[in-house]
Amino acid sequence: MMKKMSIPTSKTSLVLFLCQIISALDVPLDLSQPPTITQQSPKDYIVDPRENIVIQCEAKGKPPPSFSWTRNGTHFDIDKDAQVTMKPNSGTLVINIMNGGKAEAYEGVYQCTARNERGAAISNNIVIRPSRSPLWTKEKLEPNHVREGDSLVLHCRPPVGLPPPIIFWMDNAFQRLPQSERVSQGLNGDLYFSNVQPEDTREDYICYARFNHTQTIQQKQPISVKVFSTKPVTERQPVLLTPTGSTSTKVELRGNVLLLECIAAGLPTPVIRWIKEGGELPANRTFFENFKKTLKIIDVSEADSGNYKCIARNTLGSAHHVISVTVKAAPYWITAPRNLVLSPGEDGTLICRANGNPKPSISWLANGVPIAIAPEDPSRKVDGDTIIFSHVQERSSAVYQCNASNEYGYLLSNAFVNVLAEPPRILTPANKLYQVIADSPALLDCAYFGSPKPEIEWFKGVKGSILRGNEYIFHDNGTLEIPVAQKNSAGTYTCVARNELGKIQNEVQLEIKDPTMIIKQPEYKVIQRYGQVSFECIIKHDSTLLPTITWLKDNDELPDDDRFLVGKDNLTIMNVTDKDDGTYTCIVNTTLDSVSASAVLTVVARPNPPFDLELTGQLERSIDLSWIPGDENNSPITNFVIEYEDALHEPGVWHYQTEVPGTQTTVHLKLSPYVNYSFRVIAVNKIGRSQPSEPSEQYLTKSASPDENPANVQGIGSEPDNLVITWEPLKGFQSNGPGLQYKVSWRQKDVDDEWTSVIVANVSKYIVSGTPTFVPYEIKVQALNDLGYAPEPSEVIGHSGEDLPMVAPGNVQVHVINSTLAKVHWDPVPLKTVRGHLQGYKVYYWKVQSLSRRSRRHVEQKILTFRGNKTFGMLPGLEPYSSYKLNVRVVNGKGEGPASPDKVFRTPEGVPSSPSFLKITNPTLDSLTLEWGSPTHPNGVLTSYTLKFQPINNTHELGPLVEIRIPANESSLILKNLNYSTRYKFYFNAQTSVGSGSQITEEAVTIMDEGKMVQPLYPRIRNVTTAAAETYANISWEYEGPDHANFYVEYGVAGSKEDWKKEIVNGSRSFFVLKGLTPGTAYKVRVGAEGLSGFRSSEDVFETGPAMASRQVDIATQGWFIGLMCAVALLILILLIVCFIRRNKGGKYPVKEKEDAHADPEIQPMKEDDGTFGEYSDAEDHKPLKKGSRTPSDRTVKKEDSDDSLVDYGEGVNGQFNEDGSFIGQYSGKKEKEPAEGNESSEAPSPVNAMNSFV
Repeated sequence: MMKKMSIPTSKTSLVLFLCQIISALDVPLDLSQPPTITQQSPKDYIVDPRENIVIQCEAKGKPPPSFSWTRNGTHFDIDKDAQVTMKPNSGTLVINIMNGGKAEAYEGVYQCTARNERGAAISNNIVIRPSRSPLWTKEKLEPNHVREGDSLVLHCRPPVGLPPPIIFWMDNAFQRLPQSERVSQGLNGDLYFSNVQPEDTREDYICYARFNHTQTIQQKQPISVKVFSTKPVTERQPVLLTPTGSTSTKVELRGNVLLLECIAAGLPTPVIRWIKEGGELPANRTFFENFKKTLKIIDVSEADSGNYKCIARNTLGSAHHVISVTVKAAPYWITAPRNLVLSPGEDGTLICRANGNPKPSISWLANGVPIAIAPEDPSRKVDGDTIIFSHVQERSSAVYQCNASNEYGYLLSNAFVNVLAEPPRILTPANKLYQVIADSPALLDCAYFGSPKPEIEWFKGVKGSILRGNEYIFHDNGTLEIPVAQKNSAGTYTCVARNELGKIQNEVQLEIKDPTMIIKQPEYKVIQRYGQVSFECIIKHDSTLLPTITWLKDNDELPDDDRFLVGKDNLTIMNVTDKDDGTYTCIVNTTLDSVSASAVLTVVARPNPPFDLELTGQLERSIDLSWIPGDENNSPITNFVIEYEDALHEPGVWHYQTEVPGTQTTVHLKLSPYVNYSFRVIAVNKIGRSQPSEPSEQYLTKSASPDENPANVQGIGSEPDNLVITWEPLKGFQSNGPGLQYKVSWRQKDVDDEWTSVIVANVSKYIVSGTPTFVPYEIKVQALNDLGYAPEPSEVIGHSGEDLPMVAPGNVQVHVINSTLAKVHWDPVPLKTVRGHLQGYKVYYWKVQSLSRRSRRHVEQKILTFRGNKTFGMLPGLEPYSSYKLNVRVVNGKGEGPASPDKVFRTPEGVPSSPSFLKITNPTLDSLTLEWGSPTHPNGVLTSYTLKFQPINNTHELGPLVEIRIPANESSLILKNLNYSTRYKFYFNAQTSVGSGSQITEEAVTIMDEGKMVQPLYPRIRNVTTAAAETYANISWEYEGPDHANFYVEYGVAGSKEDWKKEIVNGSRSFFVLKGLTPGTAYKVRVGAEGLSGFRSSEDVFETGPAMASRQVDIATQGWFIGLMCAVALLILILLIVCFIRRNKGGKYPVKEKEDAHADPEIQPMKEDDGTFGEYSDAEDHKPLKKGSRTPSDRTVKKEDSDDSLVDYGEGVNGQFNEDGSFIGQYSGKKEKEPAEGNESSEAPSPVNAMNSFV
């Protein structure tokens, strides 16, 4: 069965793998060999005196070695000491301390010897020392009385322990004392104060010493420090507390950590800086600790020797100290001796080379005995650090020790010479399986042993040719390396080992796997705090390998937090916080390879608030503010906003002061007098604003007289005999001092009067009584406080109160431009009579009578306002053939003056509106009866009607047009000599002397000779009716059109935007029952015919009945209901007859329903140069009215009824002309009653009136 083995792919793993193979080439333990020490205790062995002492010594060899010990250079007979035992099959000593032994009795230097018939190996000299944690010596400690600003050193002086204790300072509550640039602990354990402050006063400075080996802590007696203050505190330049003097020396050993220290006294606290004279501090190995007071260089070498200078500096000067560092070296190996396996008659060498400072001496031992006194061996020759062996024999086997030593230490290494004659053997298991990723190195192991050393050859396949060439690397330990293994590299490989004593071979298998790849790597993400983010890691791998995906954050495990959700190929972080900021790595591992990809997550948020606000440079009108920015949270700060609070006038209210760029942390602020300022700063970045900083300390500015006067001073009378002076009062911080008041002054303009003044406080208004009506005044308001007046204020002009105008405009003239527009003129009133600010003129006008009717109705009085000193205006939207009145009034701020005498004017005739209706009845084979109603708005005296008609054939083409003129007194007409079964289209309108009005159209059909009604050319569905129950409705309709129509019914919930539901009607029935309806629901329904594109009836709405618990009786079948309906029908019939009689008696025209009103065709754009309407002439009265231009029958112009309203002309909601127009329109709500309007005229009775009796 094959055994699987993973081959490392990285260079580091490859080196480690080869080293493991090399170290594995030991002599097999079934062959004779000298002893080899495999495990021993450290040279300097500090033991816990309370526990058993275990001194390790393990070795291997064939035959198994025996062990012996020396103590302090003499034989240590363990059999004579009951407390000492040796472990079975081992050389490890166990000294039993826990059963009465004392560790101090076993202090000394121990060495172990492992021996068998082929030689002896020895251990290092092992120095055994029990750890010590002595108590602190009792001492009387006097309190330390120190002046503020002086330096202080609190000495710890811990007891000498083994090993030295760890020192730290705490208080009596076991809390570590805070340390800083000013207060810190030195390497010797003392506590140094560069300068003392009052807060350093306390009685519990306690030094603690922790002894790690014994796990004990010793405490020094508390030290008391009392700081007394003296004013002023004297500042001092730096002085070094340690080391003393200007120079010192330091010796350190190669490979150790170099620690250099400088602590200085001074006020202000000095800052320490380190340099190396004549060189640079080593990069990547230099660190600063203890607030830069300690320089730390790790893994020092001889190159780090030199002079190191520390410089302590404050604002008063500097001090420095030079430390001369010498790096010595204990011995270290260059080439350590290695075991030799030789066959009889072979040659070999042992080499032992070491270095150090000073250079170490080399000495040899054989089987633990100095080689000079060891038994002679003719095959051996010592030459300094080398032993040369020639023609060795089996008796030449031995263990040799090389000792390299100088004053700083020694090195001891064992190496044996083993003389054997052995045929080759391969130690690698047969048929071992190696699996390698494609394009990676493949290492095929062929661990071997033999003496003499066998030669190794590799073959591809069982009977393949020997492998040679640059694509293979053959290592001395037998390993075959294929630097870049390809898919075709897979297969069986054979390793052959041979020497003069024999030959052996072994086969191994190589499989090549596809590499694991991350095909979609995690990407850089920027996310706001509390958001959600996901990283993807999608992989592709060999199908025979099982990958595992691991996510790391900053090269460590993900936090144990439910917010981190690891999916199959992604990582999701919910509710992201600032701590989630970092690098996230996706690592994919298989048994053969590993790949990874990383992405950075940047969590952005609003900045943290600034802190440590400091006020400096305090002056009467300015101050400097500085602060330290808070964390910008990965989004740069763009600016800082500075706000202030005035605790004197508006406590708790913060005002904007200024803002500065985000790179600035100081600002110079302008201040106002008599304000108790405190400031706060807000940082702003792209995400938003930070919370405000903590407020700064308060700063009260000195009082001063006001710098400014109140703004917006006005003088406006509220009554005809007063003057109200108002102003905007100063805010608290504008007062500049206590006792804020206002000096209000006034005098009549253009009159040689003295100023009248009053001083008021806590008000913003003053009323001057007894003034003349509407005269100008000079006004000024000056601020003052307890320290003086503000600068002299500027004067403003105000007016005393207004009164109503005294006179009406005169010489009012009206010029009628056309039937709907007139122009009014007037003379302006004298300005003195206005008694106020002239605001304009108002024109009141109303219709008195329609000249074409006798009846009078309530009419609405209309008002047009013309601003300024206008003397004319246009009156639009008049009704033709009507009598009007108007008057004009002047307007000021108080109100309107008296009205001018009413002026009467008339509008000429216009074209009529369309006839109120046209009805076509009684169709025969060759005739049709037409009936019509007179126009709702005749707009003059009707002179005639015009009827035009033409036939329409089956292809919708129009035939010749026939025109008939009908007297105005006619209301019906029978058209004869028409074609049978023919559709006709009719056009009908009325005329006055001005012209023709708009027309109405209708269509009708003569009947066929069989007596049937002709089917309409255009299909029509009408009279759709519904009868609804709880859950169904019966829909019926009437149809005109081609036969064999296929009907359908569409329905839906009323008011819903859902699509219509469609039901097909079987056959050509004209009814359908809709089922499955919801009780108590309003539905919309319409009927259509298939094949008639786009044709449907109008919509009808019905409501199903409410859901009932039991069947209800149909009310329509009840006798009382039928009787009630008959009575109602009779009453309606009587009312219709009465109305009919009154209508015929009075000659009234039927009032047509309101229609959509369009712009009056007689209103044209207004000329901008003269304020009149453009291009008006008498000829315009002859233009016909456009269809749909009719106004309601009562002639009241309302915004909702007509587009001809004065909204287009008036101001505010009523519209307005441009400044150079003739007027600004405004409606009032006034109405007047007028006598019933009739059809009276100075002319002969109209023929229309005569016809009314036949309608």
